[in-house]
Amino acid sequence: MKLHEYQSKRLFAKNGVPIPEGDVAETPEQARAIAEKIGGRVVVKSQVLVGGRGKAGGVKLANDAAEAEQLASQILGMDIKGLPVRKVLIDPASVIEHEIYLGITNDRAAGMPVMICSAAGGVDIEEVAATDPDKILREHIDPVFGLRGYQIRNLASGIDLPRELWRQFGKIANGLYATYKGTDATLAEINPLIIDGDGNLLAVDGKIDMDDNALFRHPDLEAMRDPDEDAESEKEAREADLAYIQLDGNIGCMVNGAGLAMGTMDIVNFFGGSPANFLDIGGGAGPDKVAAAMKIILSDENVKALLINIFGGITRCDDVANGILEAMKMVEVNVPMVVRLVGTNEEEGRALLADADMITATSLAEAAQKAVAAAAGA
Repeated sequence: MKLHEYQSKRLFAKNGVPIPEGDVAETPEQARAIAEKIGGRVVVKSQVLVGGRGKAGGVKLANDAAEAEQLASQILGMDIKGLPVRKVLIDPASVIEHEIYLGITNDRAAGMPVMICSAAGGVDIEEVAATDPDKILREHIDPVFGLRGYQIRNLASGIDLPRELWRQFGKIANGLYATYKGTDATLAEINPLIIDGDGNLLAVDGKIDMDDNALFRHPDLEAMRDPDEDAESEKEAREADLAYIQLDGNIGCMVNGAGLAMGTMDIVNFFGGSPANFLDIGGGAGPDKVAAAMKIILSDENVKALLINIFGGITRCDDVANGILEAMKMVEVNVPMVVRLVGTNEEEGRALLADADMITATSLAEAAQKAVAAAAGA
């Protein structure tokens, strides 16, 4: 789950990170009132969960409250990369003397978080990594000991930060790490962290990506979810407790087990096909869950064939078969279906599906080949 800029910066501020004293507006009139309260020049920033807002015209500078209202009326309702702008953040305009990147993410290879810092802030860190990797500094954070003082000094020295700002930088780095830990984030970044006209550090933009698997610990943050972030099918999957990610292929995949699902997608690719989704119905899925999964997959207009690959362990093959038959009553199935059932109660499952109009297979390779051929024929 991703948080908006204003949400991320408010969480940073709770941990001592200095942010502009702005507020969020949902109407042009609210934008004007906020700008009047701030006084002077303000920046009007669209709040959508995509990059490139500025290039799309979603970030503009206003000289006074009247202009802020006018710009907000232009930005609210915009479509930026398929997402509607429903809110704008009104922040006081800052004098930017220098821009810094500061972020924390997971380094899975190292098995610990890593703090990343660069003197080349204000642009995508991926772009800096590709064009000038020497400008990126990294400090791995041992979860037992946390972020150490010497690591903060290494980063401050490495980006040639003026010595008088090291204390501020340390407070910000620790606040960012506290936010990262406290929200179970997979990414927490400030880009840019600026040196302003008064010679102080200020976080003028922020981003937090959270681990969905940890949201049960953060109902307050779960309530911040933007309903525009996910495709409708992914919302339905979340409500049905299904692990589902929509892709751009044409072969729908319904599998039990994340590893088996990834293996199924790989084999579909190997035989020249393209998966339309990742979907794991999980262990012990009953007919209702299977029916919900089929409904979600078949709602994708790009799907030209459906591949069902079930290894019956905790999930019984006859339960899956009942779910398939139930789903066929609920959803119009107008694409070829390839089914592979192996494991617990596989004979009972196959018997239930014997009279249904579908293609069967005994091995995954056979099932993938038949699904690719069926999609091509469709």
